Amino acid sequence: MKISCNATSSKLKLIVTYLFFVAFLCSHSLYAADKHSELQSLFKQWRSFEMPPKYKTAPDYRVQTFNKRYQAFQKLKQQLHSIDINNWSDTNKVDWHILLAEMNGFDFNHRILKPWVRDPAFYKSIWMAQSDVPAHEGPTHHGAVEVWQYQFPLTNADEVKLSKALLAVVALNTQAKVNLTGNARELWVTGIRDIKTQINDLSSLQTMVGDDSSKQLKDAIIKTKDSTRNLVDWLEQEGAKKTGPSGIGKENYTWYQQNVHMSPLTWQDEVRLLKRELDRAWSSLKLEETRNRLLPPLVSVANDAEYDALADQSIKKMMYFLKEQEIVTVKDYFEPALRAHKGRFVPEKGRHFFYIGSHLNPLPLYSHFYHWFELAIMEHEPHKNPMRKGALLYNIFDTRNEGVATAVEEMFMHAGLYDDNPRAREIVWILIAQRAARGLGSLFAHANEMTMVEAGKIHMNWTPRGWMKTEPELLIFEQHLYLRQPGYGTSYITGKYLLERTMADYAKMKEDQGKKFILRDFMDELNAIGGIPLSLVRWQMTGLDDDVKQMLNN
Repeated sequence: MKISCNATSSKLKLIVTYLFFVAFLCSHSLYAADKHSELQSLFKQWRSFEMPPKYKTAPDYRVQTFNKRYQAFQKLKQQLHSIDINNWSDTNKVDWHILLAEMNGFDFNHRILKPWVRDPAFYKSIWMAQSDVPAHEGPTHHGAVEVWQYQFPLTNADEVKLSKALLAVVALNTQAKVNLTGNARELWVTGIRDIKTQINDLSSLQTMVGDDSSKQLKDAIIKTKDSTRNLVDWLEQEGAKKTGPSGIGKENYTWYQQNVHMSPLTWQDEVRLLKRELDRAWSSLKLEETRNRLLPPLVSVANDAEYDALADQSIKKMMYFLKEQEIVTVKDYFEPALRAHKGRFVPEKGRHFFYIGSHLNPLPLYSHFYHWFELAIMEHEPHKNPMRKGALLYNIFDTRNEGVATAVEEMFMHAGLYDDNPRAREIVWILIAQRAARGLGSLFAHANEMTMVEAGKIHMNWTPRGWMKTEPELLIFEQHLYLRQPGYGTSYITGKYLLERTMADYAKMKEDQGKKFILRDFMDELNAIGGIPLSLVRWQMTGLDDDVKQMLNN
């Protein structure tokens, strides 16, 4: 058999071309991987920088310190923009945008929100309980004392640690009286409540540490209580002088949502969406009531034993439903995480909005407690990517965590959770209406078109059955939080919408590929991606980056 020289030459050329192409792809891939490593290194630098320096043992929020540090911040942001991500995978591009969002959050806080200047509640330091989202809701300073993380009785080492942390609070309380120069009246007046609460929390801490604790710790608690009382007195004196608005305005609100929280919606978009969801929830509730009119009404539990029995039955039903209906892969640690937050019996006169519903049927609220599954995942199976391992800064997680928790209330209902108890469906629509109403009020408060009190009236009056008229403290707490943290009040509904949109695009993609949509696969992938904004989740799951491009071009 003869092989011509021309044929041999052609084959050699093909082989050489192929090898060159493979080498090019490998070098390109290595280059991209190396650049992603550079991004992760920059992320570490950024997180180290974001932690403020200390001034007299407390985090330093003085204006002169911010002014000195701002130039260093700008250099970090320039480094981020100098990284070429054009040839990166979608997943790695998403990481780049996570870091951009956090840096934009720092910039916005420095320029506009200024919680250390405008918001007395920023100086709340003692936290007795864990949040149900990855970090505390609302602006929180870097020296927070997480009492819930301590095991009592304390070890000697923990007594020393806690004493030092408390004395830093004393220093921060002193600093607060220098930093708080803002004129946001409602933030100021309502924020005093948070600092007063700290006095009660410190009294509880005194009881928790007991008489056998060290003199050092006892003295630290007393000094912290005295300094907190002193701060309250000062805030009340200064409060009479405050006359300005507390909202950040429509333009700032939109910029913040699109550039920090990575939500593609404008202020006006959110108004339309929340009005639509409020109308839909009310009308759907009335249709449910019509459908169920011949059924007996739900009856509230009457004592501890009845509550515990209903809670146990509901948790078992929830876990069985999630597994058998292929809603999500149920981890062994899911049920313990839910049981730890099953709630308790509350006498009728003391029930606020969520207790009213949970004493009739806790399953709608337990659906929202998907929160605790997500936190358990973070604890037991932390993300391997350090950029997604913990909580994103500046509450950037809000639409992701609150949105998913709100969305699954309705999703689980449609998937059949209440097929044997149709009356419980009514509670789901009441929950959605309440979240739409409170978010709608918060939008007008941020536009400075309503006071916080007026926004609260929308919240109260548009919640069905008068369930928000029973306990005014919850109303104040929620509207105050949403004024402190722009977008948090709407994140339940906007996040719900963004998750539904992601699911629609994901399902369409599967259909186009000739594949079956499986809810469990969707939810598992969502969990695996981590607690990042849903516009970035959508991009990574479907390849659709139009929302992100639109936001960055605005």
